[in-house]
Amino acid sequence: MKDGAQAEQTAAQYLQRQGLRLLQSNYRCRFGEIDLILQDQQTLVFAEVRLRSRSDFGGAAASIDARKQHKLILAAQHYLSSVSPTPACRFDAVLLTSAEGGDGIEWLKNAFQL
Repeated sequence: MKDGAQAEQTAAQYLQRQGLRLLQSNYRCRFGEIDLILQDQQTLVFAEVRLRSRSDFGGAAASIDARKQHKLILAAQHYLSSVSPTPACRFDAVLLTSAEGGDGIEWLKNAFQL
């Protein structure tokens, strides 16, 4: 399994242990991809998983720049077009320093807004 796929699996397992329910992995549409779509009680969560073992260029959080956020928002809007009624939503980021997680998992709720 490649590091990116392993990191997404690790993040999904971590979020499920926190009480979220996984709805879909790797949602793809013409606008981009959402790594994980989960449910946190009544809130739909779009999660971006980032793996960065080094922080030379700002680390994992810095890699979710305005361009990436825009693509995630468009993909989320595409997903939501098939969901009725539209639930409360948020964008989270799960940052890992290794694909297996270990002690290096950081969960940022509401990492950015629509």
